[in-house]
Formats: sequence, structure tokens, C-alpha cells
Amino acid sequence: MSIYVGNLAYEITEEDLNGVFAEYGTVKRVHLPTDRETGRMRGFGFVEMEDEANEEAAITALDGAEWQGRQLKVNKARPRENKGSFGGGGRRNYRL
Repeated sequence: MSIYVGNLAYEITEEDLNGVFAEYGTVKRVHLPTDRETGRMRGFGFVEMEDEANEEAAITALDGAEWQGRQLKVNKARPRENKGSFGGGGRRNYRL
């Protein structure tokens, strides 16, 4: 199970996020995706905790909380959608 954390300040580090979530239990992993072109953080991240009860407690406590001047959006992460290799739309049949 993974937790989605949105509306993060771009300066946040994995250690910062780990510290916030560690208050609710053992953090197994923190991932902050970066932009491929700029290398800059994208403003959201994912946190995996050891126990689902701790994840629920963290989500309840932190969703909507203000941190680093921003209001956090915290919820259960949804599985990544497979959008195909061409970025959307399906195969189309066109008549020439």
C-alpha cells in the first residue's frame, strides 16, 4: 500500500517527508518523482509505511494539514494507469 502526498513545496526532501510520516509509524520508503527534463521535483510524492493502520492514521491526520506553507493533499495512492506507448488514444482506422 502506498500513500499519495500532493501539493508539496519543491524544496522538500525525502528526509523531510520521512520525518513527518514517521510520527505515525515506521516508514518503509519515500519516493519524490522528478521531472525528466529539468530534474526538479514535481510537487508530489509517495510514502510506504510498514503497517496499514499507521497509513490510515497518517492520511486522516495529514490530509488538509498545512506544512511548509502549503495545504497537503494526502490519500491512498491509486495504481498507475497504463496509457500505452503513444500517450493516450487508441488505435484508429483511417480510410485514405
